[in-house]
Amino acid sequence: MAQIHAMSDDQVANELRKMTAFIRQEALEKAREIQLKADEEFSIEKSKLVRSETQRIDAEYEKKFKQASMSQQITKSTLANKTRLRVLSAKQEVLDGLFEDASKKMAKEGTKNGKKYATVLQNLILEGLYALNENKVTLRCRAKDDEAVKKAAEAASKEFKDNLKRDVEVVVDEKERLPEESSGGIVLLNGTGKIDINNTFEERLHLLETDALPTVRVSLFGENANRKFRD
Repeated sequence: MAQIHAMSDDQVANELRKMTAFIRQEALEKAREIQLKADEEFSIEKSKLVRSETQRIDAEYEKKFKQASMSQQITKSTLANKTRLRVLSAKQEVLDGLFEDASKKMAKEGTKNGKKYATVLQNLILEGLYALNENKVTLRCRAKDDEAVKKAAEAASKEFKDNLKRDVEVVVDEKERLPEESSGGIVLLNGTGKIDINNTFEERLHLLETDALPTVRVSLFGENANRKFRD
C-alpha cells in the first residue's frame, strides 16, 4: 500500500500532464464536433435562405414580367386604335371630299347639257309616276327648268300611258318652286299633296352616298363591299 501511494513529484507531474492532455484532446474533439455541427446547420440555413430569396426574386421577376407584358399589350392596343382611327379619319375625309366634289360639279355642270338633262328629267318623272301610281301628279322644279320639265313630263306621261294603259295628269307647280341654287331635278307630289317623292339631284346624291358607299369603298380602298364602313 505504501508503494502505491508513494509517487515522486516527477511522477505526479507526469500524471497531471497526461490528464491535462486527455482533457485538452477531449475538448478539442468536442470543439471540432460543435464546429462541424455548426457548419452543417449554417449550410442548411444558408441553403434555405438562398432558396427562399431565389423564389422571392423569381416571383418578383415573374410579376414584373407580367406587368411589362400587360403594359406592352396596352401600348400596342392603344397604338393600334390610334392608327385605326387615323386611317378611318383619312378614309372618311377622302369620301367626304369625293362627294363634296361631286356635289360642286353637279351644281356647276349637271344641267349644262340640255339634251342630257331633259332625258334625266324624263326618267326621274317616270320613276316618280310609277312609284306614286296616281291619276294626277304635281311637279316642283326650279323656275328656270319650267320648259324642260314640261316637255319631260309630257314624254314621261306618254310612256306611262303606253306601259300601264291609263292616263295620268302631270302639272307643274308654278307657285312653290325649288330653290334656284338647287342643282336640279324635281319633286313629285300625289293628288292630295301629302305624299312626295324627292328626285332632286341633291337627294339622289345623298342616297348615292349611302347606297353606293360599299362599291365606292371597294374602288377606293379595296374593302369588302358587304362590310359596313368601320375602318
